[in-house]
Amino acid sequence: MCDTNNAPDKNKVSKYKVREQAFFLCFESLFSDTDIDELADNAGDARDEFLSDEAIDRAKGVVEHKIEIDEKISAHLKTGWKLSRISKVSLAVLRLAVYEMLYLDDIPVSVAINEAVELSKKFTVQDDTSFINGVLGAIAKEL
Repeated sequence: MCDTNNAPDKNKVSKYKVREQAFFLCFESLFSDTDIDELADNAGDARDEFLSDEAIDRAKGVVEHKIEIDEKISAHLKTGWKLSRISKVSLAVLRLAVYEMLYLDDIPVSVAINEAVELSKKFTVQDDTSFINGVLGAIAKEL
């Protein structure tokens, strides 16, 4: 019999952890057509990690608004660049940050950018971090 009193509360995680979990889901969604709920279930099973509802909702929002988000990103790429040229990790970071900037009123634009830069420092190379900061900064100027 499972003691649910000792089970972790999947909705009591830090804001950074929520963003990181949402990033992982966005990244994983780039490789399959599996919906976010199933990716979250698979993550829980494979990594024995509980994903917060907020992270799942945020990743769903990115998928739901992917066309608008990608248009925003594409509009701020150098001439001749396409989304397909961006690494999958950087694309996931960018999509999540743009979603937060455009659709989450409780997250200041500067926080979305700073947190995207922190994610990119952790999961990408230095050049990608500068690139992400530049694209997000250009988008922020329009908001």
